[in-house]
Amino acid sequence: MRRVKKVDVSERLALHEQVAAEIRRAIADGEAKPGERLPPARDLAAVLGVNANTVFRALRILRDEGMLEFRRGRGITVSGSPERGAVIQKTRELVLFARRLGYRPEEVARMIRSLA
Repeated sequence: MRRVKKVDVSERLALHEQVAAEIRRAIADGEAKPGERLPPARDLAAVLGVNANTVFRALRILRDEGMLEFRRGRGITVSGSPERGAVIQKTRELVLFARRLGYRPEEVARMIRSLA
């Protein structure tokens, strides 16, 4: 992950979401490939200009999305593909859009199931 940039504290998006977005971008651009280990969280924090806890929070989000895998003694590896990352990002956008219109996530899920 050579091209990560520092997060922008003036941006409305939370810092941990900016960090997660940078890692998603690196995976989508092929900088971080499935099976590849990520640098230690403290190193990422130094490069991104944020607290290590902010990076840990972002990494947990990406783990929950299935993009990363935590392995004791082996560090954090990329487990998701760029395609999966793109689908997750579009899904996140849909959920946020639906929330703004007053729909709950369960209702959106029902809509998706009815279309599948």
